[in-house]
Amino acid sequence: MPLLVVVGCQWGDEGKGKVIDCLAHDVDLVARYQGGNNAGHTVIVGDRRIVLHLIPSGILHPQLKCLIGGGVVVDPQALVEEMDMLAASGIEVQSRLFVSETAHLIMPYHRKLDHMMEARRGENKIGTTGRGIGCAYGDKVARHGIRMHDLRDKDQFVKKVKTFSPFYQHLFQSYGEDVWKVDEVVEEVWETRDRILPLVVDGVSFIHEQLSAGRRVLAEGAQGILLDVDFGTYPFVTSSNPSPGGVCTGLGVSPRQISKVVGVVKAYSTRVGAGPFLTECAEPLNSQIREWGGEFGATTGRARRCGWFDCVALRRSLQIGGITNLALMKLDVLSNLPEIRVCTHYLLDGRKVEILPFGVETLSRAEPVYETFPGWNEPIRKVREFDDLPPQARNYVKALEDLVGAQMDIVSVGPDRDETIVRDKEIFHHSL
Repeated sequence: MPLLVVVGCQWGDEGKGKVIDCLAHDVDLVARYQGGNNAGHTVIVGDRRIVLHLIPSGILHPQLKCLIGGGVVVDPQALVEEMDMLAASGIEVQSRLFVSETAHLIMPYHRKLDHMMEARRGENKIGTTGRGIGCAYGDKVARHGIRMHDLRDKDQFVKKVKTFSPFYQHLFQSYGEDVWKVDEVVEEVWETRDRILPLVVDGVSFIHEQLSAGRRVLAEGAQGILLDVDFGTYPFVTSSNPSPGGVCTGLGVSPRQISKVVGVVKAYSTRVGAGPFLTECAEPLNSQIREWGGEFGATTGRARRCGWFDCVALRRSLQIGGITNLALMKLDVLSNLPEIRVCTHYLLDGRKVEILPFGVETLSRAEPVYETFPGWNEPIRKVREFDDLPPQARNYVKALEDLVGAQMDIVSVGPDRDETIVRDKEIFHHSL
């Protein structure tokens, strides 16, 4: 039962969309297991740049089926808009996309509450996307969420909205915010119902049927392990579990069914929003890397903070993720730098630390220690074999491998699908 997982190993935005797109040609189903439309997976094919927020990246391969799993929170309007965007690009969606009936809905009041909470955090704001993701997960855990299967019965749907309404009404009123009407909320969601309901299935049975039939499944996550609500730089994290553990809870599969875990990292580091980022570069280099790498959020357009590769942080992700293969992205962005720095360890209260500590208070006392490597000043986007890279680029990749104890089996040298060096061909054949 081959189940391949693709997971980000930094703070998201590592380039998972391209990796999934490259691997998806050899699978039968791509299943998204957590997050919501706060994700932004960018895939460039020829002259087309497609950004996906909810629908798995595998939808770009016409032979594939795609599943939005129960661990995802779904904004109905965002889903329909994304379906329409793909249809306008000539991509058939309706017959190939399925949504788990246990996936929770992002309701209009979740978006409103998200903006309200973030505004009131002031200097302590998390840097959310304002799309109601965390608030929907909060309702899920508080056990008054609304799920996809509730769209089957309008009376039941309205009853649940009415039941939960007083809590939000009082909350918004107490903060001087406008209240909302139950019928307006119901109308906004219900206008998408006829488009979404035909896609709703028993997601757990669906994925197990695929696996039992010997079909190959790729599990796709959003964000990255360092944003995991349990293991990331809390509280500056997302509201779900991007780590491979989220695959099991988000799709209803056993850990024993996971065959390979492909971890995705950039050749440098980036982070969106607030939170500790020890290897962040000073200006003007921060802005230069941002410009060279196009480091602006695919979902929000916000500028990403840019910094050097952090081996300390990656070691924590490798520990948590059980990574079997690594994909190194955006190596080309570092071309023309005279030298490249790599954080090998931290100094914390005078002692050497080689794996990312938990707690932002602890991290605030840590200092990164760097090793410097010579750069290269020639373009590499046309290179397709690792040995054809400039010696300095090869040495940089090999140094990262030695420092973290894992091989970079995929090396991306450009944004296009074919601008990729594959060092382990078996990863593409999915012979697990």
